[in-house]
Amino acid sequence: MSVDKDKLDGLKIDRAGVGESRSRPIAIASAVVVVLLAAMGAALFVKRPGSAVVSVAPAEQVAGDGAITLLNASGYVTARRQATVSSKYTGKVVEVLVEEGLEVQEGQLLARLDDSMTRAALRLAESQAESASKALQETRVRIHEAQLEHDRIERLAKEEVASRSDLDRARAQLDSLEARLIVQEQELDVAGRQLVLRKQELDDTLIRAPFAGIVVSKNAQPGEMISPISAGGGFTRTGICTIVDMESLEIEVDVNEAYITRVVAKQKVEAVLDAYPDWKIAAHVITIIPTADRQKATVKVRIGFDERDARVLPDMGAKVAFIAAEEAGAAKPEVIISIPKTALRRDREQDIVFVVQNGKIERRAVKVGGADGTRAQIVRGLTAGESVVVAGPAELAEGDAVRIEKETGE
Repeated sequence: MSVDKDKLDGLKIDRAGVGESRSRPIAIASAVVVVLLAAMGAALFVKRPGSAVVSVAPAEQVAGDGAITLLNASGYVTARRQATVSSKYTGKVVEVLVEEGLEVQEGQLLARLDDSMTRAALRLAESQAESASKALQETRVRIHEAQLEHDRIERLAKEEVASRSDLDRARAQLDSLEARLIVQEQELDVAGRQLVLRKQELDDTLIRAPFAGIVVSKNAQPGEMISPISAGGGFTRTGICTIVDMESLEIEVDVNEAYITRVVAKQKVEAVLDAYPDWKIAAHVITIIPTADRQKATVKVRIGFDERDARVLPDMGAKVAFIAAEEAGAAKPEVIISIPKTALRRDREQDIVFVVQNGKIERRAVKVGGADGTRAQIVRGLTAGESVVVAGPAELAEGDAVRIEKETGE
């Protein structure tokens, strides 16, 4: 059987065409891989190691040379001697003689109340005392007269000229007047006491300073009513002004009961007012109030200033550092540095911090002296003013280049 050569040629596979069709997808895939590798290289180039973003905080000195801070606390300046001066009874204010900021002395006149009724009562008491005194004088005259009459009748009775009944009548008249004299003497004493009371009431219309101090608030104006007790729902004032004895200013702080054993009476304290953060004030512990607040788990500590200063005002916020007592012959400790607790890291058995120096990380081993709240005290390894990392990547290492995103004051 013969085979048609043309038909057989039509059944052949074109090898050249198949090779060309297979090589085209491989080339496209290779191009994609090249592009992806280039993109990854660019990304790695942009996010190369050492360009981490970190937040830092300054290391702050909290105690000078030779002082170790055992504990930090915060509180407020308070006055042990402070009074809102009021009257002894309800009355209308007619004059106020003080203003805020005025320095007053003990006994100085602060205000006057309406004394018209009190003066009228005083005049009545004076009249009653005068009347009682004159009645007493009259009775004494009548007693003298009765005594003479009694003596005369007694002589006549001895001569049997006057009867016994006349003598008894004269004796009874004399005794009656003497009894009336005793009553009138008591009435005169009562009238005198009443007069003293009215004078005291008149003096009470003059409101005076109970002690020397500074007027910090003026609470009443002329024409207003004032009362020693609160009159609910009315417009009655309960005080003329508030006086503070600036010599009695001190600081009250709440110390966590877990750390109260670090505080003792007469312990040295370094105080800093929120209003003057660069002014360190020498102070001392006055006493520890022997009771705890069960809600806050704190114990109140009173702190006194070693020296008085006009810049210290009531209700100012204050931070205090309780200083450890120096032992005889002991070496002076290093300067105490305070940093946020978040800056501390642990490398095996060593406490470390990362310090940013010229845009690079420097690993620094430190010695921690104590901690309170959100702050840690460093006694060795840091100097004041250095910037420590408080937030950043966990894989930071010595020599890494960093960029500071934020500097906090934590």
